[in-house]
Amino acid sequence: MKIRKEDALEYHSSGRKGKIEVVTTKPCITQRDLSLAYTPGVAEPCREIEKDPSKVFEYTAKGNLVAVISNGTAVLGLGDIGPEAGKPVMEGKGVLFKVFADIDVFDIELRSKDVDEIIRICEVLEPTFGGVNLEDIKGPECFYIEEALKKKLTIPVFHDDQHGTAIISGAALINAVDVAGKKLEEVKVVFNGAGASGIACAKFHISLGVKKENLIMCDSKGVIYKGRSEGMNVFKEEFASDTKARTLAEAIAGADVFVGLSQGNSVSKEMVKSMAPNPVIFAMANPDPEITYEDAMSVRDDLIMATGRSDYPNQVNNVLGFPFIFRGALDVQSTTINEPMKQAAAYALAALAKEEVPESVKKAYNVEEMSFGRDYIIPKPFDTRVLTWVAPAVAKAAMDTGVAEKPIEDFEEYKRQLDIRMGRSERIMTRIYQKAKANPMRIVFPEGEKQRIIKEAERSVFDGIAKPILLGNESVIRQVAEEHGINLEGIEIIYPKKFPRINQYIDEYWKLRQRRGVTLVEAKDRLLNSYNYFGTMMLHFGDADGLVAGLITHYPNTIRPALEIIGRDERYQRVSGIFIVTTKKETYFLSDTTVNPDPSAEDLCDITLQAEEFVRNFDIKPRVAMLAYSNFGSAPGITSEKVQKALALIKEKKPDLMIDGEMQADTAVAPEIIEEFFPFSPLKEGANVLIFPNLNSGNISFKLLQRMGGAHLIGPVLQGFSKAVHVMQRGAELNHISDMIAIAVVDAQQKAAVK
Repeated sequence: MKIRKEDALEYHSSGRKGKIEVVTTKPCITQRDLSLAYTPGVAEPCREIEKDPSKVFEYTAKGNLVAVISNGTAVLGLGDIGPEAGKPVMEGKGVLFKVFADIDVFDIELRSKDVDEIIRICEVLEPTFGGVNLEDIKGPECFYIEEALKKKLTIPVFHDDQHGTAIISGAALINAVDVAGKKLEEVKVVFNGAGASGIACAKFHISLGVKKENLIMCDSKGVIYKGRSEGMNVFKEEFASDTKARTLAEAIAGADVFVGLSQGNSVSKEMVKSMAPNPVIFAMANPDPEITYEDAMSVRDDLIMATGRSDYPNQVNNVLGFPFIFRGALDVQSTTINEPMKQAAAYALAALAKEEVPESVKKAYNVEEMSFGRDYIIPKPFDTRVLTWVAPAVAKAAMDTGVAEKPIEDFEEYKRQLDIRMGRSERIMTRIYQKAKANPMRIVFPEGEKQRIIKEAERSVFDGIAKPILLGNESVIRQVAEEHGINLEGIEIIYPKKFPRINQYIDEYWKLRQRRGVTLVEAKDRLLNSYNYFGTMMLHFGDADGLVAGLITHYPNTIRPALEIIGRDERYQRVSGIFIVTTKKETYFLSDTTVNPDPSAEDLCDITLQAEEFVRNFDIKPRVAMLAYSNFGSAPGITSEKVQKALALIKEKKPDLMIDGEMQADTAVAPEIIEEFFPFSPLKEGANVLIFPNLNSGNISFKLLQRMGGAHLIGPVLQGFSKAVHVMQRGAELNHISDMIAIAVVDAQQKAAVK
């Protein structure tokens, strides 16, 4: 992507200068808040920490605060530009820590090149931070600084320029060698670049299994061989080889792997041609790789290549490492980041690359297909799963090696908490998936010829949550499955036009609708050509337990057949649509957001009772707020009166339900407002179920939450039908489809239990 100078400067200077700010995590609105935040209240945690210094992790931000420390002597591809010029990079590092792992950062730029002085500064700063990330400090000084700090400090110290690149390239190497059909302990590896990154990568690759005797390292003067005196230091000496090769070209001939951490255009096409079959090239010089992707691929079609650039496959990007490594280390209060922790991160990344790639990742990189192989050997930076794979692996390695001060007892719960920290919705679905697995139901998919549906049907079988039925031409479905490597075992395929009982379906539908203007010809056309109608008839006959549709069809086209054929649950007069909305702090259930334009008080009663029943599926206690533009009669009007009437009806039917209204939206979700102004309300903790007075307010609200508030949505989930019918959002991603399948199964379980 081409970035113009003026765009970059405007980005950093517009509005609030720079890229970071400090945000308070506790309220500081009232005099009482101020007294708690500072004097006299602050004295209490001070006394506790004085008695037990470890309490600093409980009462302060230390446990989630990392120092990014640099003197600006080796900044990106810019070199020694000084601490002030390096500050934008260090702020950027802080942004990455926050965005990818919710770790807070103070960037500290030092006007010093004195190794001992830098060490001493870090040493005296230790009480402030939970970890230290050294950044853009030139070698060999960076080696001395890191080693000294590891000995002196009792918090993790990590030089990302060394170990970040080593870990990510190590993960890529594990998989590249696998794809090439070779073994780490047998491959011949050539390094070009003997600076901090090169030496760290070489050491780490050896720790993963590369034999030291199979490794040749080169620098700007050629091969580092035994007996060479020019340009040597103690760190290079460790990698001096007993070899006759003296140039990079001589060293690379016959090599299985090339690792470049040097400068652009230092590798020629001829060198690439001279490598062994199925060669691996990591050309990681920035911004220009040692050889361009185009040049390398033009001479070898058996090549596996990675670079440091995002515009080519297999980007070795440090953001895949340091945020998640620190996350795991901080969460167990590790005293260091040791070799097993780094190895655990690499193995976790390598394993994740072999998993199916979510649609959201594919969309982020504008590709239709992405799977493990030559062009995909490491996960992408925007794959949100990296956090829950790498951080737990690092934390466990810290525990296993005895450097964790606060061990994790339940890693599944830890992963869920990581999702909560990042505001992800997966955590809310855990209980639904557990219930679905307990009794998988038959779920029919009218859009059964679509690749995403077939893929999620396969996944539902593998996960044991459903018994999928795909509607469509069997030959088409099998062709799609074969093209995408999908296993159809355990999946039923039905082609309506060849269904043995199709005439029975047509006759029954005609009987249901013949006095509603439907002719026999129209009935036949709908059952043969509209799979939504056929799928709903399967529910009617008991040949399926639930239906999930909507990937390529409009919302009404899924609801209409259900209303015509199976109808509403006899307990209710209305069907409604619920969205599950997750933010960083809370999960909310919004209803009705998709079906009823102007519900009556009686309709609102139905909508609320349906929402209450749905929320209990998640083992969550519903706290319901009936929304309006007024608070408890403060602004009388048609809407507030309607909501008040609905509240009375609901209390009559469900006297134990925690519910209140009418109330404004901010009142409903802000316990402090209720505590201060409406202490009579039972919603002391705030509401988690929000009932809107009409479709306008509900639909507008959830769309704004999604687009402007960054909330994550699951739904809409239909409630009030006599059978389990559910609609996906058009173009839904794989995870969303999976969620809707699990919801449909649990809904079908409940409806079967009622019968």
